[in-house]
Amino acid sequence: MIKELAKNLVNLKKEFAIIYDGKSQIQEVIPVSKSEMFPIKQQDLELLHQFATKNPIYYNSYEKTIGKTLCIVYEGDINKYWLNSIQQSSSRAPFSPTWIMSAYVGVLLAKDLGYQEVIDIGSGDGRIAFCAKILDLESYSIEIDDVLVDLQKLLTILDFHPYCSDAVIFDYSSLNLSQPIFFIGGLAQMGGTVLASSVLEKINSNSTLKKNTGWVFAGTYSQKYPPDPKNEAGWGTLIEKNNLKSIQTVSLPTVWTFHEPQETPYIFAQPVLD
Repeated sequence: MIKELAKNLVNLKKEFAIIYDGKSQIQEVIPVSKSEMFPIKQQDLELLHQFATKNPIYYNSYEKTIGKTLCIVYEGDINKYWLNSIQQSSSRAPFSPTWIMSAYVGVLLAKDLGYQEVIDIGSGDGRIAFCAKILDLESYSIEIDDVLVDLQKLLTILDFHPYCSDAVIFDYSSLNLSQPIFFIGGLAQMGGTVLASSVLEKINSNSTLKKNTGWVFAGTYSQKYPPDPKNEAGWGTLIEKNNLKSIQTVSLPTVWTFHEPQETPYIFAQPVLD
């Protein structure tokens, strides 16, 4: 079901990209109601729409039928937040979000894999952590940029525990995690490996957490970035170095792939157990 949902979302994005004639910097869609293509609880969809409606990133919305799916199109601008995020002295990746629907599908897969908590590292506006709460997982949003954390606090329709902190020094033991999965914000080639390596080091110092923790890395196949010799969309070397194994990859739309032929591959990885 999750693979089909991801495939249908990618197809929806491709159809939308062909017909979209707006001028906004960012744009994304969320289906209005549950359907055969998008068998999502209506309550969940309504919460996703609430998140978008209350989010100051988006300044316009309208209904549009894309293929056979009636959607709400959300148009926005992240320039202010992007510029502010790159000014943070410890920032390792500028703010550029995944689609809200992609966040939902990614967390749905994390839940299907048995994880109980989602920790959204470099969380931006907290959409991944928010989706985790919709899906009845505990969630924590770690973001270094105070402006983005203030934005998140406007969006706590469900409390996804936003923390304004450098993820590298955050005390994860304070969260009493049992079976968490970490979503790492940022491509490997844009500071993601530095961020991920530091967080991995902290988690791996706890033998219990090391065995029970999953990881999600946003990759890219774009020729704009140098390939990783171990593949995995830029993350292969880090995965091998940290004794992880890739267990599943799901490709989903993101803001930065709207005009790209390929979507963003999210690589789900687990520790290799001795």
